[in-house]
Amino acid sequence: MTLILASASPRRQELLRNAGLDFAVQPSGIAEELRDGETPEAHALRLAAEKARAVFAAQPERVVLGADTVVLLDGLLLGKPRDPEDAARVLRLLAGKSHRVMTAVCLVGPGFEDLRSATTTVTMTPISELEIRQYVDTGEPMDKAGAYAIQGMASRWISTIEGCYFNVVGLPVPLVYAMLRAHGALP
Repeated sequence: MTLILASASPRRQELLRNAGLDFAVQPSGIAEELRDGETPEAHALRLAAEKARAVFAAQPERVVLGADTVVLLDGLLLGKPRDPEDAARVLRLLAGKSHRVMTAVCLVGPGFEDLRSATTTVTMTPISELEIRQYVDTGEPMDKAGAYAIQGMASRWISTIEGCYFNVVGLPVPLVYAMLRAHGALP
């Protein structure tokens, strides 16, 4: 069965390629708006499922992987920054603190749907205002939940992680692999 990634994320694609998985890409086009009263965790789970289901509906003979990553600080959802000022604001909030990164993954195939999540705790060192400005000026934080890329320049501020590193990049690869194996969806 051919795996389809319901995401245009270059990071998710790279993680799957690095894991040796063969896949095609078909973004779902699902809007990522938070619904009234929806918790960040429920938001990520809903979006992962909606993304996978939307692509599966068009290709029901395939196995589809949908995913959504959220960054949480004291219950506050920190999404992708709207602009450079918002990126700086988010980085100020995260500096010197621990936060959680949750990625929901949904695997849908003929006769099954499997929805799970992984959560990783990330601790950042303090970051100066100058460092924040210089980082924001690179553009790296702009399309990232939580306004940073752990695998990029922000790696210098990550003092510890508890949980799956790949989850913070955007896809908990060991969990996805276990799901694919459980449903006989590996080549």
